[in-house]
Formats: sequence, structure tokens, C-alpha cells
Amino acid sequence: MVIQYPLGVGGALTRVLEAGAGDRTMLLVHGVGARADRWRRNLEGLASAGYHPYAIDLPGHGLAQKGSDIPHTVPGYARFARKMLDDMGAGEVYLVGTSMGGHVCATAACEMPDRVAGLVLVGTVGITPIGAERRKRTESIVGETSWEAVDRKLRVVLHDEALVTEELHREEFHVNNSPGAAESFERIADYFGNHLDDDAVGDRLAAVSGAFPVLIVWGREDVGFPLELGEAAHAKLPGSRLAVMDDAAHAPYFERPEAFNRIVTDFLAGRLGETPIEGVELT
Repeated sequence: MVIQYPLGVGGALTRVLEAGAGDRTMLLVHGVGARADRWRRNLEGLASAGYHPYAIDLPGHGLAQKGSDIPHTVPGYARFARKMLDDMGAGEVYLVGTSMGGHVCATAACEMPDRVAGLVLVGTVGITPIGAERRKRTESIVGETSWEAVDRKLRVVLHDEALVTEELHREEFHVNNSPGAAESFERIADYFGNHLDDDAVGDRLAAVSGAFPVLIVWGREDVGFPLELGEAAHAKLPGSRLAVMDDAAHAPYFERPEAFNRIVTDFLAGRLGETPIEGVELT
């Protein structure tokens, strides 16, 4: 069963989705323009595997506090995530992040390597620089929240267009046009366009990644952040594993939740690759 509730973290309000129980804390962090419930298809499966997963809305996203006075940067979000974990009294944690959320998790892992039991990076930016062209392209679309723009973005994020339902489209539109969202997206877009690569964390993560296992997961059909970025991150991080999922784009955890959960739980149990997973290539 998944529950959700509001939570105050460092004076800011956010929303948490939680499943399971116990001390095997797992924090799941969404990407830019998304929100905690993108992980809803994964939470119960991860809980059934013995983890205690929490998915949060980053400031400026979902149902969390929004506005121009929030530090909309990866280091700022990483501090927010660490503050939440500290307030929960979490000890050792598993960090799972997608896109910008992976950058957030990687940054947090560099700041507390002794507390990280495992790091999973899904279609993650920020390990190696993505370059000015991709930064500016992302900047130009982050703040686009018209009905048509939301539809276009969902069809880039998801390879299977059947998942772009009317309900998902309508929910995405309303959340991303809620009070304060425009101001938050303006700040986030500026950060992506002009400062994201300044906070690339690959060298720092490579220096500490021997302290915990690192898994990189990528959708083979990801056109916005193509597989070459995942391969570059894998090459940057000694000892990391790379799992490429067929029939998935930028949100493979959402498109193929059972396969994604299997990859993650097999990896964290140290048995990834012992039994083949259909439509998944491992390196």
C-alpha cells in the first residue's frame, strides 16, 4: 500500500509518497518538471522486495512549495534531500534518482558517502557535462506548460504513447500550472541553461564511488538525453554497472516498472545478471 502526506523540510513544504516499513530506507527523486508520483508504479514492488521507499516532490515541483525564493539548483535540492533524511533519522540509505533527480542523488552521495548503501542513476544528467546545446534546449522547454507543450513533453519522455493518457495529460497540465509554478520553472530553466554543467559531479563521484555500488539505467529510446550520455557516465565511474532497457525512453522506471524494479533489486542484492531480464542489456 502506498500512502502520501505533506511534510515540512527545512521550512519548506513538500509531499511524500511512502510504502513498506523497516530500516532499509530508499529515497526516490524525480526529474525536472516531474513529481513524486511518477514513482507510484515502483513503490509497492520495491517495498515487497524488503525496502522502505520514499518518493518526494522537490521544491518547485508537484505539490511542494513553489516560488522564486527557493534555491532551484542541484546543490540546493541535494541539501533538501539530506535534510529530509536527517529529519527522518535515516541511517544508511539507498538513493535512486532520474534525470536531474539522479544528479541530485549523486551530489548527495558525494556529501555523505559513508551513509550510502547503493546509488541508482536513471537517465541521469550531471555526471558528465551535457553541453550548451542540450542545456539551452532544455531551458527552452522547461517553462512551457501549455496544453500542447505538456503533450509534446510527455511523448518525448515516454516511448509507449499508450501511456500518455488523458488523465496523465490533464494532471500534468494542472500541476505544472499551479500557483508559483511559473516562477519556479523560470528559475529552474535559467539554472539548466546557464549553470547545470558547473555542478557536474562525475569527478567527485568517481573519487568516492568505491564506497558503494553504482548502477546506471537508461532507456534505449531516450532521444532527449540519448544513451551516449549513459555510456559516458558508465565510463566515468569505475566499477559501475550499466543496464539499457529496450522499449523505454527517458522514464524506463515508469514504462517498465516490473523490469526496472527487478534490475534495481537484483543489483542491490549483488546478483544482477545471474538471471536474464527480457529486453535488458547489461554492461
